[in-house]
Amino acid sequence: MLEEFTTSSASTAPSTAPPRRFGALRDRHSRPYLVTAGLSMMGDNIEHVITYWVLWQVFHSPALVGFQVISHWLPFLTLSVWFGSLAERFDCRRIIQVAQGLFAFVSLVWGVLFLTGSLQMWQACVLLVLHGCAGALWGPAEQLMLHDFAAPPELPSAVRLNATFKSLGILAGPVVGSALLLGLGQSWGILANTIFYLPMTLLMLRTPFTGHVRDGFVRTRRLSILDTFSVLRTVRDDKVLIGLVTLGGLVAVCVGTSLQVAMPSLGDRLGAGSGIGYGLLLFANGAGGVLGGVLLEASGRIRPTLASAVVATVLLGTTTVVVATSHWFGLTLLALFIGGVASLAAMSIGQAVVQLRAPTHERGRVVGVYSMMANGLRTGNGVSLALLGSAVGVIGAVLVGAVALVVGAVAIAALTRIARSRPAT
Repeated sequence: MLEEFTTSSASTAPSTAPPRRFGALRDRHSRPYLVTAGLSMMGDNIEHVITYWVLWQVFHSPALVGFQVISHWLPFLTLSVWFGSLAERFDCRRIIQVAQGLFAFVSLVWGVLFLTGSLQMWQACVLLVLHGCAGALWGPAEQLMLHDFAAPPELPSAVRLNATFKSLGILAGPVVGSALLLGLGQSWGILANTIFYLPMTLLMLRTPFTGHVRDGFVRTRRLSILDTFSVLRTVRDDKVLIGLVTLGGLVAVCVGTSLQVAMPSLGDRLGAGSGIGYGLLLFANGAGGVLGGVLLEASGRIRPTLASAVVATVLLGTTTVVVATSHWFGLTLLALFIGGVASLAAMSIGQAVVQLRAPTHERGRVVGVYSMMANGLRTGNGVSLALLGSAVGVIGAVLVGAVALVVGAVAIAALTRIARSRPAT
C-alpha cells in the first residue's frame, strides 16, 4: 500500500557541495540507484526482444505490431501528468516499487502463458498495455528521486548520468534478450527477466530518500486525469519551461522511434541488409547515447539552458537528415553515433531544466507533462510514419520529420526569445 507523504527529513538531505564531474557516481546513495535503473531499463528492453519475437511467430499480425508501439507510448501520453501528481503526494520509493513489481508481474504472466501454450490475442494486448503503464508510472517518481540525490547545481549531471545508464540498459537489452532467448528459450527466458527488476525494488527498501526530502513539500489537493492540461496553464508565464516542453514534444513527433523503424530499409540501401553491417547500424545510435553521456559528463561544458537544448535538437535533426540521404556506410554510421549523442544531450538538458524551473509544489506534475510530451507523443510519430511512409517511403518520411525538427527547433527558440523580450502585462 502507498502511504501519502506527510513528513520531511532534513537530516538525510544530500550535500549541497559545489558540482563535481561524475559526482553522482561518487555518492553512496545515487551510485546504486543509477546502476539499478540501468538494469531495470535493460529488463524492459529484454521483454521487448522476447515477446515481440514470440507474438510475431504466434499471430503474424501487422496490426499487433502497430499496437505494440501504441500500447507502449500511449500510457505516457494519457497518464504521465496524473502519475506525476501521485509522485508529488506519495513516497516515490513505493511508487517505484509498484512500477517495478508491475514490470515483473507482466514478465511472469508472459512466461506462464508461453509455458502453457495458452496465449491469446486479447491477453497479449492487455499485457502490452500494462507494460506501458509500468513505464509511465516509473518515470516521474524516478526523476523526483534524482532531485533528492543531487543538489540543484549537480542535478543536470545526475539527470545526464541517469540517462546514460538507462541508455546502456537499452543498448544491452537486445544482446541479453537474444542470449536468454537462445539459451533458455522463450518461456524460461522471459521468466528469468523478472530478476532484473529486483535490484531496484530492494534498493528502495534501503535508501533514505523519498523524492521529497530536499523540499519537504506536502501536497494536499488531489489531481484527476481530466486536470492534465491545467498544469500547462499554471506554468505558462515561464517561457523557457514552455519552450522546453514543446521542444521535447517536437522531437517525439518528428523523430521519435523512426530511425529504429527505418533501419531495415537503411540497411538494404547501404548493402548491409543483414550480418555485421546491419548490427553496426543498430549499435551506433545506442552507443552514441552511452559514450556521448560519458563524454558530456567528463567535459562539463554543456550548460543546462534552452539554447543548449535547441542546439542539441538541431544537431539531432541534421544528423538524421544525413542518415536519410547518405549512401555511404561510414558516413551513415558516424551520423547515427553523433545523433545518439545529440539525442541524449537534448533529453537530459530538457529533463534537468524542467526540474530546476518547475515550481516546487508542482514539480511532479510538470515532470509528468514533460514525459507526456517527450515520450507520449511518440505515438504520433508512429501515425506520421504510417501516413508519410505510404506516400514517400519510410526513409522519405524520416527525412521529412528530420527537416521539420530542425525548422521547428529554430522556430521555438525564436518565439521563446520574442516572448521573453516582451514586457509582462
